[in-house]
Amino acid sequence: MSQKGNILSVSILQPNLVWENRDANLRSIEDFCSTVSSTDLIILPEMFSTGFSMQPENVFETMDGPTVKWMVALAKKHSSVITGSLIIKEDSSFFNRLIWASPDGSTQTYDKKHLFSFAGENQHYSSGNSRVIFNLKRWKVCPLICYDLRFPVWSRNQNLNGLSSDFEYDILIYVANWPEARRKAWKTLLEARAHENQSYVIGVNRVGKDANQINHSGDSCIISPKGETLLDFEVLEEGIKTIELDLNDLESFRKKFGAWRDKDQFSIT
Repeated sequence: MSQKGNILSVSILQPNLVWENRDANLRSIEDFCSTVSSTDLIILPEMFSTGFSMQPENVFETMDGPTVKWMVALAKKHSSVITGSLIIKEDSSFFNRLIWASPDGSTQTYDKKHLFSFAGENQHYSSGNSRVIFNLKRWKVCPLICYDLRFPVWSRNQNLNGLSSDFEYDILIYVANWPEARRKAWKTLLEARAHENQSYVIGVNRVGKDANQINHSGDSCIISPKGETLLDFEVLEEGIKTIELDLNDLESFRKKFGAWRDKDQFSIT
């Protein structure tokens, strides 16, 4: 029998974003969320309020701005954590920042580490320098953003004290605006991260064409630590889908297949 807190209900939302139109995007997300009766966690894509914009000076917000307040209100309304990234200005710098909004009104953040220089993201945004772990029920969650997926050292799940239950995290999340042209890499790397880190991996992407004529096929999914697809979307499908994950299943797999015992030990400085 599962202990209280071992079951986590996760909802992932795959929308077609309206370019740099916050109000339209937030309305659409609210409509999708209204169809979910009960969940612990709702995950939105990268830059869910604007699309992947390289004009942060035109669409930025602050931590006390309308979208963060909206996320907190939505979290309270659904009694769920709401997470996704948006463009935040802090001091004189812009960040691609993931917000983790809890029903109690608190927020935590992660700033994207690896900026996508191919699209000039590094010319407009500042890089984060710290990985974070969030706690939800009995689960430990590591949130990352899009291009971070290509850098496996950043996501490495170290075992802390030699116990199958003592990993840094249980769920690895990637929120993204990942283009259709590289969808094979998206799916391959998500599965690889699940295998190598012996964790659930969740990839949440958008669909549709943005103002730069970049197509996004979606391919949002949840992968088991065995590399099996537990939940996914059809190509270009908009919607929100929910699944229950069981921490007992994860810990049982880690005990039976102890590849983590043979991992290289290192630290990131």
